[in-house]
Amino acid sequence: QVQLVESGGGLVQAGGSLRLSCAASGRTSSNYAMGWFRQAPGKEREFVSAISWSGFSIRYADSVKGRFTVSRDNAKNTVYLQMNSLKLEDTAVYYCAAGNSVATIGHGYWGQGTQVTVAS
Repeated sequence: QVQLVESGGGLVQAGGSLRLSCAASGRTSSNYAMGWFRQAPGKEREFVSAISWSGFSIRYADSVKGRFTVSRDNAKNTVYLQMNSLKLEDTAVYYCAAGNSVATIGHGYWGQGTQVTVAS
């Protein structure tokens, strides 16, 4: 089992920045890919970004490319999401996920979510 705990959410003005963190514990000896999904009110949960254990494979949703950056520190079992130039439509609950590959992180473990609210 892997436990994921997100932090760093909050309220930010449009155009501002936030950095989310997700700390993994438990069976972290496996080389899991990690990443982020988000769910806005009334919408389906959607993929945001993912990074392989090595860091060599990274993916982003088109809606966040050029604004968000995913990274990880394996020594700390932590993945980060740096969010810049935030838009109103980035408002959502952001969930950390871990899985066997970048393509399948949505089929593994989930965190409890952290709220990001972008205000005008």
